[in-house]
Amino acid sequence: MNIRNIPFGRPMVDEAERDAVMAVLSGTQFVHGPVSKEFEAQFAARAGTAYAVSVSSCTAGLHLSLLVNGIGKGDSVIVPAMTHVATAHAVGFCGARPIFADVDPVSGNMDPTALADAIDGDTRAIMVVHYLGLPCDMDRIDPIAASAKAFVVEDCALAVDAYYGDRKAGTLGLTGCYSFYPVKHLTSVEGGMVTTNDEAVAQAIAKHKAFGYDQMLGQRAKPGIYDVDALGYNYRMSEVHAAVGLAQLDKLDAFQAARKENFKRLKLALSEIAEVTVFEPVIGKARSSHYCLNAVLPRDGSISRDLVVSHLKEAGIGTSVHYPRAVPLMAYYREKFGCQIGQFPIAEWLAEQTISLPVGPHLVDDDPEYIGATVKEAIARAK
Repeated sequence: MNIRNIPFGRPMVDEAERDAVMAVLSGTQFVHGPVSKEFEAQFAARAGTAYAVSVSSCTAGLHLSLLVNGIGKGDSVIVPAMTHVATAHAVGFCGARPIFADVDPVSGNMDPTALADAIDGDTRAIMVVHYLGLPCDMDRIDPIAASAKAFVVEDCALAVDAYYGDRKAGTLGLTGCYSFYPVKHLTSVEGGMVTTNDEAVAQAIAKHKAFGYDQMLGQRAKPGIYDVDALGYNYRMSEVHAAVGLAQLDKLDAFQAARKENFKRLKLALSEIAEVTVFEPVIGKARSSHYCLNAVLPRDGSISRDLVVSHLKEAGIGTSVHYPRAVPLMAYYREKFGCQIGQFPIAEWLAEQTISLPVGPHLVDDDPEYIGATVKEAIARAK
């Protein structure tokens, strides 16, 4: 076998991004400028929302989405047990308590029944995470949220261009929060975006991401003169980062088409392996953004994930895990809230027995088939 070099993800940049960055660096305005405004406008148009606010990270967007809507001490926020820890951290930043709900075994998304069971008298918000880019079952979640008088924040870190019916992820809650980390659907090197159709929420997030200024740079009648009437943060996106993001938006259609095709081919290559389950990219009204492909191993632990991953590494195939532990069982949350092994069985299974495989636009030629054949070999060895 000829060993290949297929990382889990790779930033797809070229002269377009370099030229965009140099154009900013050749000027004099590196923050609060026209490039970030244009990035916001174009992203809102693509997402299908009235507003988009650029931020320094998806985590910042999640934090601000809760903060500006009054989440604080004494409140509880429902969070799926299977997610990146940033989702839960955002709740803690506000002084509120995360309440964890287990996930569905077919999609990895928040289980609506578990959500309903997790609601308590202090619940003020629900954070849905579109796991690996497949939107949650909002037709079941929305009535639960309405009954609890709780607003919904979407964690869209892996869900750019994902659909639920005829609506995109990011339009399904009060806000949608996106990540532009280097190996996501598009990158701004680092950064994020918050989408919303609520003008007051958009304005509040824009204000709180910039120290709580009462007047932004271009609004000040007297240069350098402003007041601060709220506790704010330095969660701004620079013009350099926004320039990279804008250049990536121009390529996003091609990126997405490649992801979808690579997912389809890799899924087909894995279909004859009885020991591997692949979550479907379309479930009901939900259509995935094809961030990666999760190969799910048997619940009984009969196949060693470590052995499979080791064989893939030897063959030059990069992998990841989404995510390595159910969040309530990570040391910080386990010690703080006393969660126990066995409380979140589906999230625990996924944490222990999934392997995230690459489908990004960096795959070339027959890479998907090579990955599939190597997984088959690895399974046979690991038995």
